[in-house]
Amino acid sequence: MINMAVHQNLLRLKGFCMTPTERLLVYPFMANGSVASWLRDTHVITAVRGTIGHIAPEYLSTGKCTEKIDVFGYGVMLLELITGQRAFDLVRLANDEDVMLLDWVKGLLREKKLETLVDVDLKGSYLDVEVEQLIQVALLCTQSMPLERPKMSEVVRMLEGNGLAERWEECLKKDLFMQELNIAYNPNSDSIIADSTYNLCPDELSGSR
Repeated sequence: MINMAVHQNLLRLKGFCMTPTERLLVYPFMANGSVASWLRDTHVITAVRGTIGHIAPEYLSTGKCTEKIDVFGYGVMLLELITGQRAFDLVRLANDEDVMLLDWVKGLLREKKLETLVDVDLKGSYLDVEVEQLIQVALLCTQSMPLERPKMSEVVRMLEGNGLAERWEECLKKDLFMQELNIAYNPNSDSIIADSTYNLCPDELSGSR
């Protein structure tokens, strides 16, 4: 079944080995290693609600691979590189298993608490403005609605410094509108739920993308 997953941005499974003590998947050699090999944590289980993995929410319901799913995965990878933690373990940063992770990240960005997110191994050797821009790109890539995510060509331009400010301002205006709408329809609600995984039943996925 894994071998049937054919996509231009995915490695093709070459084979597997299964013994009483080992289960191995064989993929083409990556000279620079995988992203996971450069990160500290080793957990491989993620819950859909609360945490975040490389799989976009719409894939869980449709099973279809699209370029927008790749954009989502790229945004998650950026968060992994910024924090130094694998996607499966990012929720531990918030110390709350029920946290809506992307909303929490957006809140830290708004409050300028970047040190809470940035990998401690960097020991402060980074520019706040650059980290802030990377987080903005990551959040734009991981928006709940696929059509609202940028194309990868747009992501490249934003990373080069073109159009990010405008795109981020547009995203903030949309969030504000959604919050006002939610308050209008739920005047007694104590919190605003904007995370794309809120309506999904808890589930577990093994392995990584």
